[in-house]
Amino acid sequence: MKLVTTISRILLGLMFLIFGLNGFLHFIHQPPPTGLALQYLMVLSESHYMTAVFLLQVIGGALLLANRYVPLALVLLGPVIVNILLYHTLMAPAGLPPGAVATVLWCIVFSSVRRAFAGVFAAKTEVV
Repeated sequence: MKLVTTISRILLGLMFLIFGLNGFLHFIHQPPPTGLALQYLMVLSESHYMTAVFLLQVIGGALLLANRYVPLALVLLGPVIVNILLYHTLMAPAGLPPGAVATVLWCIVFSSVRRAFAGVFAAKTEVV
């Protein structure tokens, strides 16, 4: 299981580092979106929202590849994955499989560090 976790962590890290850098350097050509997806991406681009998303992807991917602060990397990448899944489910279904792969990899890595999230899943907390 440790080998599967390590491979998943590296693949997820590479995926987010490469696509995060692509947001800044544009070295992977992507076909232009159409319809509602185009309008959505235009708003995100014009508002510079995507700059923050690409930066989170680069930081999260680098942390996973360095095997440092893995729980923090998962916290940074979790909302990005949710947005990827929602975007592709609702506006551009053709890109859903890579998002599903990222989700599965994230879940595998999460399962290996789930103890770091124990406090988040506590039903009740002690007030200090």
